[in-house]
Amino acid sequence: MADWQPHTVVTDELLDPGPVAALAALLDDGLPAPAPGDPLPPLWHWVALPRWSPSSQISVDGHPFRGSFLPPVELPRRMFAGGSAEFTGTLRVGDTVRREATVESVTEKNGRSGKLVIVVTSTILFAPDGTPAVVEKQNLVYREAAEASGTPPPPEPAASMVPAGPPIIADGERRWQLRTDPTLLMRFSAATANAHRIHYDWPYATGVEGYPGLVVHGPLMTLALLETHRLDGDARPVRALSHRVSAPLFCGQSAQLVATPTPTGTTVEVIGPGGEEAGPRTTVELTLT
Repeated sequence: MADWQPHTVVTDELLDPGPVAALAALLDDGLPAPAPGDPLPPLWHWVALPRWSPSSQISVDGHPFRGSFLPPVELPRRMFAGGSAEFTGTLRVGDTVRREATVESVTEKNGRSGKLVIVVTSTILFAPDGTPAVVEKQNLVYREAAEASGTPPPPEPAASMVPAGPPIIADGERRWQLRTDPTLLMRFSAATANAHRIHYDWPYATGVEGYPGLVVHGPLMTLALLETHRLDGDARPVRALSHRVSAPLFCGQSAQLVATPTPTGTTVEVIGPGGEEAGPRTTVELTLT
C-alpha cells in the first residue's frame, strides 16, 4: 500500500426513488413508502445512492477491485463493522445531492483471529441548498482468509428455502422478530448495489470464506433496527446515531430486535441465537430530540 494515497471523491447524485421504494417493499411493515419530496429516513441514503461498479471492475468476492478509492488491502475477508452519522439537515427523496467521500484512516492490527486492517471512510452529503445534511463515518474490517477445511460445504438447509415473509414482526412491547431468508438477502443486495458473494452465494460463503451459511448484511440489520423507531411511532427526529456490528447473523437464524430507552434517546439491538446472555449481534444507539 506504499504507493496508495487517500483522495476525496466528489459527485453529484440523485436520491433515487426507485431503490427507496424497493427497500420499503422489502421491509413490508405497513409504513408508507417515502415518495418523491418526502424526507429520507435516516441512513436510507444507503439505498437511495446505489453505486454499481462496471462488471470489469469486480473482484472474486463480488466487491470492486481495491486500490482506487479504497486502499489495496491484501487481506481477503471484508466485514462492515459499523460507524456513526450526524443528521444536520433534511434530505428528500428525488433531491440531487453532492457527496464528498474520502478514506480517513487505515490501521493495521493483530487480533485474536490474526491480522486485521481497519479502514475508516468519511462521507458528507450536502442538501440542494449547499448545506451539510449528513456527516457519516463507516468502519470496514479486513481479515485473513479462513482455513480450508478440506471437505465440501454442507448442503443449504431446507428451512432457509422457505420464504420468511415480512422481515420485521412485532413480538411484545418494544420487541420485534427479525426473520431472514435467501430471497430477502438477494433483494437487499440488489437495492444497495452490494455484490459481495457471502450474502447470496452459498458455496462461496461456506467453502471459500468459511462461514456456516449466508451472512445477513450488517447494513440490513442496522436499517431494521432504525425501522423500529418509525414502527414505535416516536415522532422525535434522529439527530445522531452510532452503530456497531459485534458478530455475524446467518440467514434463517432466529433473532429479535430489542429497544431500550436511554436518557438521550434509544438503544436498539439485534439479539441472535443464545439470547441476551450471548450478547447483541448489532447495536444502534440513537440520539433523539
